[in-house]
Amino acid sequence: MISVLIADDQAMVRGGFAALLSAQPDVRVVGEAADGVEAVAMARSTRPDVALMDVRMPRLDGLEATRRVVAGVPGTRVVILTTFDVDDYVYTALRAGASGFLLKDAPPEDLISAVRVVAGGEALLAPSVTRRLIEEFTSRQSIDEREALRLNALTPRELDVLRLIADGQSNAEIARSLTIAEETVKSHVGRILGKLHLRDRAQAVVLAYESGLVVAGRSSAEARRGRRLRS
Repeated sequence: MISVLIADDQAMVRGGFAALLSAQPDVRVVGEAADGVEAVAMARSTRPDVALMDVRMPRLDGLEATRRVVAGVPGTRVVILTTFDVDDYVYTALRAGASGFLLKDAPPEDLISAVRVVAGGEALLAPSVTRRLIEEFTSRQSIDEREALRLNALTPRELDVLRLIADGQSNAEIARSLTIAEETVKSHVGRILGKLHLRDRAQAVVLAYESGLVVAGRSSAEARRGRRLRS
C-alpha cells in the first residue's frame, strides 16, 4: 500500500486529489496539509511514501517544505505540483530534493501513475515537457567542476546510461538505445546512484547537467564527442 500526503492551499484541489487517489486499491491518503508548515509536520508524523507538494503555499512555500521533508523524512519522496506560470521553480525544486513534478492540469491517470512511479523509486521525468523544462533551467547554470570530477567514478558504459537518464529515458528505452538487457540497465542505474551518492534519478539528471556531461540543446552523441575532446 502506497501512503500519500497531499499539500495544497486549495481545499478543492486537495479534496479532488484525495478522492481520486483513495479510490485506488494500492493507495492510501494519510494526510492533507493546507500550507508548508503543516506539510512538514504531517510528513514527520505520518512518514508517507509520497508527498504531493504545491509550490505556492502560505507560511512556508513548497520549495522550502520539500527541503525540510527530504532532510527530515528520508523515506518520503516529493512530487512538486506546478502550473506553467511557476515553471521557474521547477529546477530549484529538483535541487531541493524533489523526485519530480507534475502539472496540475495533467489527466487524472497521470497523477495516479506519478504516485506509483515515484513510490517505486523512479523519478518523474516524463512527459517530454519535463525534459524541455529541465534543459531550459539547467542551461542557465555554469559547469560545476567539483560535480564533473565526481563522474570519474563511473565507467564509460555508466556514463552512457547517465546521459540517457538525463534525456528522460526509461530503463526500457535505455536498454533499446544501448542494445542491452533491461536488467543490465537497472544494475547500471543502481551502481550510478550508489557511486555518486544520489537518492534517485531526478538527482542524477541535475548532476548530469551541472557537471557538463549533458548540455542543454545538444544531443547525447554531441555530448559524448564534446567530453572526448575535453578529456
